[in-house]
Amino acid sequence: MAVTSAKVAATRGGEVERLGRLIEQVLARHDEREDPSLTWGAMYDAGLAWVDFPEGRGGLGLSPDLQELIDRRFVEAGVPSNIARNMMGVGMAAPTLIAFGTDEQQQQHLRRIFTCEDIWCQMFSEPGAGSDIASLSTRAVRDGDEWVVNGQKVWTTIAHVADKGLLLARSDPDVPKHQGLTYFWIDMHSPGVEVRPLRQLTGEAEFNEVYLTDVRVPDSGRIGEVGQGWAVAIATLMNERTMLGRLADPSRSGNLIDHVLDLWVDKDDKDPLLRDRVVQVWIEDEIIRLLMMRAESLRKQGTPGPESSLGKVAVSPHHQRLFGLCMDLLGPEAMLISDYEMRRPATVSPAILGEADTSDTQKAFLTAVGATIGGGTTEIAKNVIGERVLGLPKEPSVDRDLPWSQVPRN
Repeated sequence: MAVTSAKVAATRGGEVERLGRLIEQVLARHDEREDPSLTWGAMYDAGLAWVDFPEGRGGLGLSPDLQELIDRRFVEAGVPSNIARNMMGVGMAAPTLIAFGTDEQQQQHLRRIFTCEDIWCQMFSEPGAGSDIASLSTRAVRDGDEWVVNGQKVWTTIAHVADKGLLLARSDPDVPKHQGLTYFWIDMHSPGVEVRPLRQLTGEAEFNEVYLTDVRVPDSGRIGEVGQGWAVAIATLMNERTMLGRLADPSRSGNLIDHVLDLWVDKDDKDPLLRDRVVQVWIEDEIIRLLMMRAESLRKQGTPGPESSLGKVAVSPHHQRLFGLCMDLLGPEAMLISDYEMRRPATVSPAILGEADTSDTQKAFLTAVGATIGGGTTEIAKNVIGERVLGLPKEPSVDRDLPWSQVPRN
């Protein structure tokens, strides 16, 4: 056993040393004055984009928990994170393509995703299909080597700047709802794609509704087999929850807890109860960071386990408590919002995830209100934990085995 442990330690040490050399090679060419996409491209070529991906696909085939070491080193060197600029691409589309995409799709998309040359969005939710995504009604009808798509999607983050989109559509209405779905990637600039803004509590509109009218998608845009869209979608959703949890990691999110500490120091309030709240938020932040390290290490080929739902359940209320504490620390100033102008931001939640000079505490507080809804509600995440972690019975579902076309809808 001791010999085996020594071999493991030696292998691990060699991997870390190799990563260190690759990181320094990339940083030697990094120039803060240049477009960061050049550095992101060099990271991809060196296998440092998603270290657990195969070589030639942005990775080195190593353990995913080594990614944190890589990310932290680049953040320390001043390389901007690409997660806020292309969250759905980096955190969701890429792992989905690795798990279910063809070699051609991986070759076509992965590097452009990481360099943010192509921004991605995700089109699952519909006006009549939110928590129950499998009941969606957007149709994809086969027409030779193409599919014709018609329907409406809603709450589509950053669709107004997206170049590509992940799309789940119903290809067979005459089988039960989970069995008749097919998964695609589509060009958001295709004829028939219309994006309309949804204004939020902050006055901005990073969410959208997307209308799809006779949109033609080549069969080469299909990800996975016909009728197997639900399995692909589950992988995407689990990666989404993992990604949302990872945003609590200071190396990814700009270290939100530092913002709390700065406000507390500026307030110069010696109240022990206030100090206790600050310490409690810091403890929560560290626990979530460690939890998401574990979830990341268990992620294999785009199909994480239910640990990602644990992270989502923890992160969403944590952000609400964190920014609630920030508002209390601001005192009367918390009642003053910077503005209520209608904007369509180019990145996800800039008030929360932006750099220090672009963050906005009041708008971050308002944005965090929806954190327990976006990316899957807290209630759904708790169901996942109950069923897959605790082994509890599934929620009753009277329409699970009925053909979708026979299920009553409003």
